[in-house]
Amino acid sequence: MSNFITRRGFNAGIGTTLISPVLGTTLANAQSNAPVKIGLILEYSGQFADTAAQMDNGIKLYIKQHGDTSGGRKIEIIRKDVGGPAPDVARRLAQELIVRDGADIIAGFSLTPNALGAAEISAQAQKFMVVMNAATSIITTKSPYMVRVSLTLPQNCEPLGAWAFKSGVRKVYTMVSDYGPGLDAEAAFQRGFKDAGGEIIGGVRMPVANPDFSAFVQRAKDLNPEGLFIFVPGGAQPVALAKALAERGLDPNKIKIMGQGEIADESALKALGDAAIGIVTAFHYDHAHDSSTNKQFVAAYNAEFKRNPDFFSVGGYDGMHLVYEALKKAGGKADGESLVNAAKGMKWESPRGPISIDPETRDVINTVYIRRVEKVSGQLRNVEIARIENVKDPVKVRMKQ
Repeated sequence: MSNFITRRGFNAGIGTTLISPVLGTTLANAQSNAPVKIGLILEYSGQFADTAAQMDNGIKLYIKQHGDTSGGRKIEIIRKDVGGPAPDVARRLAQELIVRDGADIIAGFSLTPNALGAAEISAQAQKFMVVMNAATSIITTKSPYMVRVSLTLPQNCEPLGAWAFKSGVRKVYTMVSDYGPGLDAEAAFQRGFKDAGGEIIGGVRMPVANPDFSAFVQRAKDLNPEGLFIFVPGGAQPVALAKALAERGLDPNKIKIMGQGEIADESALKALGDAAIGIVTAFHYDHAHDSSTNKQFVAAYNAEFKRNPDFFSVGGYDGMHLVYEALKKAGGKADGESLVNAAKGMKWESPRGPISIDPETRDVINTVYIRRVEKVSGQLRNVEIARIENVKDPVKVRMKQ
């Protein structure tokens, strides 16, 4: 394992071998009563800024409810803006957090490219890394000190493919963003659908920061498939896509429109209006989920931020729960080895339902909900119509077989 981070090494550039295997260690961090510093790497500006706001809100709410101390150590948050999908910037920020700021933990990561960019720093610096959203399956293989509390694309999309065939759909066209998560979602849905007996009649991969989906939607409409599978990242993309679907007149009652939860998040439903009724998604969280834990979470979130939480919010909230409980279990030790070992196998009741951390893959295990958009008491809601419990990442399950 290469050892490359020192204060001089940061300025000299990545790749310089200058220090011992214990990277970025400072006298302050060596003291057992020093604050535990958590470096958040999020898209605080640009097209994905609202995703960062929602995740950070979840983090803030958890700290407000549980205090700023865990395992006898005060928690300190350091925020860094990566600006968008920028793996080189995320890598530099992770290095800066560890070397200059003395971060014990790096966390956040709304987007896959940024999680992948920071993963090498986590691995080489032996620092605990908590992924609170980025969902491409491969991410957790890039650092043995990484834990993901959010989801993987195959967890949601492969069961959705199987469900689509069982619900009567036989021919599907796919539309996905052309980057890691989109390709993961595409492959997973197709695998679940084709294994069940379905046929993929075509597909398109769209630019990840695409502002206008009209041409792509029209192409899909012209083929008149029985079903349409869509994946775009959360943030501004679902709204832009919703606008194109509405303008091109795609009716979910005639073509079964399916995807991960982003295409039917609150902002997308507002953009689509009643045209969204009938859209089917597979997801791990919605603010309308019916559980006492979630109702308390939503009420507290609304009181604090005057808006509903989303899956980014619950990712931040669950991520902080993991950090707090790992610190307690590790007796306040904040080194990567102690924290990742404390996190393996951890179980708790999240606003989304019961979740745990797979001790072998360090990925989340949770319930996948199949939902359909319906009008409930005059408002559009994602209504749960089926659930699959204790779902592991199917990609890693197959790798072990």
